[in-house]
Amino acid sequence: MDAKEIIARRVAREFRDGYVVNLGIGLPTQVPRYLPEGMHITLQSENGFLGLAPLEGEPIPGVVNAGGVPCGLLPGASMFDSAMSFALIRGGHVDVTVLGGLQVDEEGNLANWMVPGKMVPGMGGAMDLVTGARKVIVAMEHCTKDGEPRILDRCTLPLTAKGRVAMVVTELAVFRIALGEFVLVEHAPNVAVDDIRACTKARFAVSDELKPTDLG
Repeated sequence: MDAKEIIARRVAREFRDGYVVNLGIGLPTQVPRYLPEGMHITLQSENGFLGLAPLEGEPIPGVVNAGGVPCGLLPGASMFDSAMSFALIRGGHVDVTVLGGLQVDEEGNLANWMVPGKMVPGMGGAMDLVTGARKVIVAMEHCTKDGEPRILDRCTLPLTAKGRVAMVVTELAVFRIALGEFVLVEHAPNVAVDDIRACTKARFAVSDELKPTDLG
């Protein structure tokens, strides 16, 4: 099981029946593969859909998710324009958004849209999602490809939003942010707290109820 699968499996366990969920491009789009059996959620995509589903069979012409990747539709799915889509987001009708991240810091700040000096397509809907969704989960690998921590005391990249992240899920750990405190609540099996501290630049408390992550 690779890092991305570990992260996606753990995020999938955060949902509840009836949730409206928005998934960012990249790693978050893998989450629906690992939903618990019998769970029913509605996937919202900012390009104008409610009721996205994994693609089965041949692509449907013109039906793509927010990342431009062909996807499926559940029975009863609806399509609408961007104005309606962002009205849903900005109006607080999305229960959870799951976004990738470049950096998160101990104050719950998120940087996930650009690296200075590199070409970027723009922020997309991320700014609206992190401010409009009721809960923001960041799903990302713990370190960069060069081994640098992504979880910092302060983000060094341009911010997407300040103080909006509620939860961070990596292949090594699960953190919750509550009352301004960064708290380690789960660790990957066979990963010690000291190992997590060694690759995390943010200060964090350790929950009294710390437990190994259950991946189902």
